[in-house]
Amino acid sequence: MDSKEFGLVFGQQLTGMEDLHYGFWDDTIPEISVLYMKQAQLRYTEQIIETIEAHGSAPQRIIDVGCGTGQVLVALSARGHQVDGVIPAPHLEARVREKVAAGQLNSTVWGCTLQEVPVDTLAGQYDTVLFSESFQYIPYQTALAAANTLLKPGGHVVICDFFKTDNTGDGQPGDKSFGGGHPYSKFVKDLEALDWEVLENSDITANTSPNIHLLDQLLRERIGPAMGTLDHYLGERHGVILKSVKWVFRKKLAKLKFKYLSGHRSQAVFERYKTYRRIVLKKAG
Repeated sequence: MDSKEFGLVFGQQLTGMEDLHYGFWDDTIPEISVLYMKQAQLRYTEQIIETIEAHGSAPQRIIDVGCGTGQVLVALSARGHQVDGVIPAPHLEARVREKVAAGQLNSTVWGCTLQEVPVDTLAGQYDTVLFSESFQYIPYQTALAAANTLLKPGGHVVICDFFKTDNTGDGQPGDKSFGGGHPYSKFVKDLEALDWEVLENSDITANTSPNIHLLDQLLRERIGPAMGTLDHYLGERHGVILKSVKWVFRKKLAKLKFKYLSGHRSQAVFERYKTYRRIVLKKAG
């Protein structure tokens, strides 16, 4: 299990939520609170479906690249769409296949990366290719080339993900607290040279960043103190062993402490270094 899959699986197990994205906070949600995180997760899925259906008549054939536990697939299927999924993480793939076995989905599931999907044999079969917080993990030239092959003429790519802002690398506090994302300015510039029509490019950072605030609050006010208590407990009983382990992993531990417990992984820092976009592209033809 790599670090990306670990984060997704750990989050799912910790919260019990099947949705594993940032959530979408708008005026339909009473307040920004852990009490409404599930509602924000559901709203995120709703806005994806609204976007897909606004740019194409139903029912559509849709492929969700990086489909997580399959919750978006289930929601799209319930709306009458024919859906397939790509998921390279074995633990998450198992959750999707459970939904297929339970009759919640009638989907083809590829347990591999997009680069390993047989796109040539699937050429021209899809109305929409969805990248929901998965676009950042694939070189965008590769992702768009595959989508272009998979789509019917006039089909759409829907991207819901964050990109790096031009502030990245400025050396300010928190600069390296958030990884991931393609450089936004470069992506937009390169997109101009490709044969795609941009139907939507919305900045929804303010709708997604509240989750960062809630996670930062949880880490610093709950998990951090709990880990400190555990460290104290183990230090009293197994001091020599604990010191040895901490010395061996000192660099990784220092990195994790800075990233998650220093206060630099805040909503404001996220909004400085990331821009979360909802983008709809139309294939020529």
